Amino acid sequence: MEKIKIYEATEFNNVKEIIYNSAKKYNEKTAFVIKHKNGNEVSYENVTYTRLLEDINKLGTCFYNMGLQGKRIAIIGKNRYEWVITHLANLLGGIVSVPLDKDLQYDELEGSIIRSKADCIVFDEKLTDEITEIKNNGRTNLTEYICMSEIDGYKSIKELLQKGEELIASGQKEYINAKIDENAMNILLFTSGTTSNSKAVMLSQKNIASNIYAMQCVEDIRQSDTNIAFLPFHHIFGSTCIVMMLACGVKNVFPDGLRYIKQNLNEYKVSLFVGVPVLIEAIYKTIMKEIEKQGKTKLIKVATVISNALLKLHIDIRRKIFKQVIDALGGELRFVISGGAPADAKVAKGFNDMGIKTVQGYGLSETAPVIAAENEKAMASGSVGVPMINDTIEIDSPDENGIGEIKVKGPNVMLGYYEMPELTAEVLKDGWFYTGDLGYYDKKGILHITGRNKNMIVLKNGKKVFPEEVETLVNRLEFVEECMVFGIPDKRDKSDVRIAVKIVYNKDEVKEKYDNISEDDLYKIIWNEIKQLNTTFPKYKHIQRMLLTSEELIKTTTKKVKRQEEMKKIIASL
Repeated sequence: MEKIKIYEATEFNNVKEIIYNSAKKYNEKTAFVIKHKNGNEVSYENVTYTRLLEDINKLGTCFYNMGLQGKRIAIIGKNRYEWVITHLANLLGGIVSVPLDKDLQYDELEGSIIRSKADCIVFDEKLTDEITEIKNNGRTNLTEYICMSEIDGYKSIKELLQKGEELIASGQKEYINAKIDENAMNILLFTSGTTSNSKAVMLSQKNIASNIYAMQCVEDIRQSDTNIAFLPFHHIFGSTCIVMMLACGVKNVFPDGLRYIKQNLNEYKVSLFVGVPVLIEAIYKTIMKEIEKQGKTKLIKVATVISNALLKLHIDIRRKIFKQVIDALGGELRFVISGGAPADAKVAKGFNDMGIKTVQGYGLSETAPVIAAENEKAMASGSVGVPMINDTIEIDSPDENGIGEIKVKGPNVMLGYYEMPELTAEVLKDGWFYTGDLGYYDKKGILHITGRNKNMIVLKNGKKVFPEEVETLVNRLEFVEECMVFGIPDKRDKSDVRIAVKIVYNKDEVKEKYDNISEDDLYKIIWNEIKQLNTTFPKYKHIQRMLLTSEELIKTTTKKVKRQEEMKKIIASL
């Protein structure tokens, strides 16, 4: 499929150009809404695009005055305005930004700060105890500690903004006039490290700016939109997407937490969001449960058939038919982008059937991040769409089914792994980045992911099983909260493997339906479902063993299963 450019967009060389352009183009339009809570009282503060740039320049000027020009500033905390302006102040002044995961264990957090050689850390007040301990231990390179809120014993962002304003008024323009080297490392980002120690990815502003341009060319982001920033900013998909939203003149709001998704969608009249499949599936399940409770499941099925038939005749009544459902989500939700992990095709179809356009993207930290995405001209069930306009994606050494390792070349490919030349050489070869993911192109030229190379199960007869594909189907079964598919040696022939699954059941759903059912009886019910599911697979893919538990699988902070650690636990229990 030839590369598609659906929407007009301006390409910029760096993030500084993007933010200055938006400040000029959208000036008094709201960039961010900040919610303030004082007891039961709630108020909202609107930050314009003009003020956003002013705040970035005040903070950056103060950073320069503190001797942080050319240094490294780590940021840790939940998604909030102070996080955004710190990150952007770093980028607009050529300071290396080091986003850190707020859920890291203490040792990992301290280790990441040491490995990144950060000179300063900006932190959320909820992490004060950990930061104070790190400060007292004195094992890091940190010389400055700045809190996002006002607390005793630490400088605050508010204080720095006031100081920066005074410095600019007195004529300090060094920060504002700083020239950006868009090809230099400007972001040092730790991967989630699902199977090994996390790697530190070096990204440039050119990587980010080129990816934002590519996304703007194919996705329908409007300046009239309200976006809710669900994806954590320490995740490259989260931080790149928030800059893309600013490039498009969007109003951005912050969630109060997963429990308040529905409330926040209503409160802010959210029209679009970017999320991981877990979040999107949770919203979808909530909708479906509500429909079931109201006894409208059949009605919805009939309505879907009718609206889809009319859609083929170019008559779109989806949002009218499903108005009640959409109203329960605030009434304005029109566009959902899923990324970070494979999405369930059934959920994406469910949203699209209701008139809430849902697309899936694919990318990695190493590609800043998006390399392929669905768009209105390239959608297929279970696919990740087509290569971004400035990327080339090829399948390396495809097998008889066209499946091979996905490799990509483009301006968004990282500079390399920080202080890991051997690992960099393994994945960057002749300008190509080898993703470690397996996939294929269908007849229409649309890309499909089958799984991770290292997770693939190879049977004695040479057949290959991709756990991720089977997991998607198992996860749809009643009572299944999550699962992991793996291979275990055959008892009679140790040189062969059998397919097994570990299932985590949803205690609340089981209790709701069966109350005091024993785990043995529950096992029989779910195992019968698995046997039924097996009939839809070729024989070599049949699940032959099942482990059942209510205990959550071991995961990274970005909710990816740590397969190696899970396998150790499984082997120890067998």
